[in-house]
Amino acid sequence: MADVFRLTDTRPLVDCAMGRIPAELVIRNGQWVCVQTGEIIPHTDIAILGGRIAFVGSDASHTIGENTRVIEAAGRFLVPGLLDAHMHVESGMLTVTEFVRAVLPHGTTGMFVDPHEIANVFGLKGVRMMVDEALLQPIHVFVQVPSCVPSAPGLETSGAVIGPAEVAEALAWEGVIGLGEMMSFPAVIAGDDAIHAELTATRISGKVIGGHFPMQDLGLPFHGYAAGGIMDDHEGTRKEDAIARARQGMKVMMRYGSAWHDVAEQVRAITENGLDPRMFLLCTDDSHSATLVAEGHMDRVVRFAISQGISPILAIQMATINTAEHFGVSREIGMIAPGRYADILLVNDLELFTVDTVIAKGLVAVEKGQLTLSFPSPSRPDWATHSVQLPRPLGAADFRLFSNRNPVADAHVIGIIENQAPTRHLKIQLPVVNGEVCADLENDIAKLALIDRHHGTGDVQVALVHGFGFTQSCAAASTVAHDSHHLLVVGTDEDNMAVAANILAQSGGGQVVVRDGKIIGKVDLPVGGLMSNLPAAQVARQVETVLQGFRECGCNLNNPNMQLSLLALVVIPELRISNQGLVDVSTFSHIPVLE
Repeated sequence: MADVFRLTDTRPLVDCAMGRIPAELVIRNGQWVCVQTGEIIPHTDIAILGGRIAFVGSDASHTIGENTRVIEAAGRFLVPGLLDAHMHVESGMLTVTEFVRAVLPHGTTGMFVDPHEIANVFGLKGVRMMVDEALLQPIHVFVQVPSCVPSAPGLETSGAVIGPAEVAEALAWEGVIGLGEMMSFPAVIAGDDAIHAELTATRISGKVIGGHFPMQDLGLPFHGYAAGGIMDDHEGTRKEDAIARARQGMKVMMRYGSAWHDVAEQVRAITENGLDPRMFLLCTDDSHSATLVAEGHMDRVVRFAISQGISPILAIQMATINTAEHFGVSREIGMIAPGRYADILLVNDLELFTVDTVIAKGLVAVEKGQLTLSFPSPSRPDWATHSVQLPRPLGAADFRLFSNRNPVADAHVIGIIENQAPTRHLKIQLPVVNGEVCADLENDIAKLALIDRHHGTGDVQVALVHGFGFTQSCAAASTVAHDSHHLLVVGTDEDNMAVAANILAQSGGGQVVVRDGKIIGKVDLPVGGLMSNLPAAQVARQVETVLQGFRECGCNLNNPNMQLSLLALVVIPELRISNQGLVDVSTFSHIPVLE
């Protein structure tokens, strides 16, 4: 992306369109999916020069020279490259390069990335590392400056802090497109000085402010949040959420990732209520490597939107031009039109949406599903692989939960909602045995612990969770623990929890499942405890061992490792765990685990 938006001379494109100089690449006889008009135009040729489109029309023969490469579309559909409106590379457990390598065959030619995961581990230097790698890619990878590091000051402590000064600095970097999702919605509403300084700096820069409002209350707090200049939101889960956001001028980002399946409900605002679809964008938010390898990326989202009653061309518009216009880059990407980057997909069937050929920045990147481009091999600093800092090995005693109640204690328990980011705040009476509250397999109550891995304290917070369905003596641990990414452990007994935690401390991060003290699934994530250096297919195989490990322990959740990783996300209701204790997100306050 280092060459992005640097067309310094328009004359070569004019000369090519006029036939005075030859094109480098010509695509002949395709069906042009013209997202700017909503038409499908048959018998279309496209001429490409210098990575950009010079000519789109019925006959480009005048642009063909001796050295022009010609691709016969043979009636295939010519679709603009797909854009992911909001996503986190780190959720794929892949580096930027390996993520791009994984999604390019699926037709993704642009991504709008919020690297707030790595920012919570390393701060601005981690963001800089991601931006530098993004600039090397054969597709457009735009970066949004993380706005909330930590995501909830006073309720958690992350590995670093990003404030107004850091945001202002990063907004000037090449490749930075705006401010990442503003998760501190209570701070926006309360008029917090630092948060509003970030919002103001972004507005002055003329860039996009990303949103994050997960509450279902659409009253005054929602209106106050919108008044802060928030320009989009991906946290809606209901039709009424989509309607409210669109009416307030916020783009509705409908996500369909590995675990968050919010398109089906929100798209009803269009199919049932007839809302103008230009306010709606498609995104993934979080896609792990197994999903990318087995099911796809933005092509998967487009297919699903079509299955929910959206016409193919409308689904494509929500994954191309709508996104480009929102971020102010439609002069360059998001449509097949002269002057734009030649990001073009050849697709046999729009409803099935199986991508055959991908042209990215004017280069043939994928043919018959196979990559034809080389990828960068970025170097990373040593600090990027040394992020798990524990002062000592942990033992079973670190995971005990004591109570002076007898014979029962009133417990605040995190309740998992499958395939959704929110949790339930459950209140359950649990037995107290010898002064302790333990996991309860029969009633699906497991222990949950969060260990500080950033500051070398080794502090452990213990809570309770319902919904994993474990039937074995087991534990699972993860250094992927949104957003502060401490070491998170869930288990049915303390010994296994200690084993799981110590394994990740020794390996430098990742995810592991332990049963009876032995590893039954593991993925290594040495880069910040969040990402692997390996290709997606290899990471997916490792992730599958983790998912199989969960299943062997009795857990049948769709994406249990991702559900686990979000239990520390203290900005989404209702109940979460942080390194400072249990957090009631409805009131943004700490509460005791046991009453």
